[in-house]
Amino acid sequence: MADLATEDLDSVSFIAMTAQDAQHKGPLRQGTLVIIVPLQRFGKPTTILQLQNKLQHQRSTPNTAAALKMKYIHSEETLEIPEGVKVSIKTRNVVVEGPRGKLTKSLGHLAVSFSHPRNNIIKIELHHGSRKSVATIRTVRTLINNLIIGVTKGFKYKMRYVYAHFPINVNIDKNKETDAYEVEIRNFIGEKIVRRVNMRPGVTVEVSKNQKDELQLTGNSLEDVSQSAADIQQVCRVRNKDIRKFLDGLYVSERGNIEGEA
Repeated sequence: MADLATEDLDSVSFIAMTAQDAQHKGPLRQGTLVIIVPLQRFGKPTTILQLQNKLQHQRSTPNTAAALKMKYIHSEETLEIPEGVKVSIKTRNVVVEGPRGKLTKSLGHLAVSFSHPRNNIIKIELHHGSRKSVATIRTVRTLINNLIIGVTKGFKYKMRYVYAHFPINVNIDKNKETDAYEVEIRNFIGEKIVRRVNMRPGVTVEVSKNQKDELQLTGNSLEDVSQSAADIQQVCRVRNKDIRKFLDGLYVSERGNIEGEA
């Protein structure tokens, strides 16, 4: 006889009995479904009424492991601010100013607290947090550190054109109204479609002077530079063909900083 889970007991019309009750039960009418429930699954109930009460108790009682979650009393991370950089945090809005410009980041969705033990140190703290909440502390530290790197060194992404037969043509224009760059891609796999990608504000695009078929994306914000590179790569996806054979596209070949390069 097939074994039914406890979740299925409400949806099936049957007579449930234990093995002990089945021995003393008289003859049943034809077509009656009889299910013998293992006693060890429910703490050995002796009657059908106790079995039903046990099933209702299991459904109403929450899982102990899910109800009891361990809390971390205190967790913290520290970040050192280099010289020439000013970091101000107010209501979890981070403003970083440096030699290359100014960047802002809103962290209002994260329940962390900030403090300045010293002028060049930022302390990020969290009290009585769960495992997932504590994991956000290092995320916040990394986000602020990326802002500091952006206003001091900047970020540079390099992208290469990859094609087997049809050469990819890329033109770069700058919108005078929005002051944002626009990348125009033509002849991708021989298609007549003109693909246009608008860059994020603050991102500069130029054709590499030292390397053939290469684009260089630079900017202060790591999120904007990386997302602009991803937009270019995604617009050149090969569709309805085997991507193992058709490798045409524009791909990120190198990530680094603007300043400090050889």
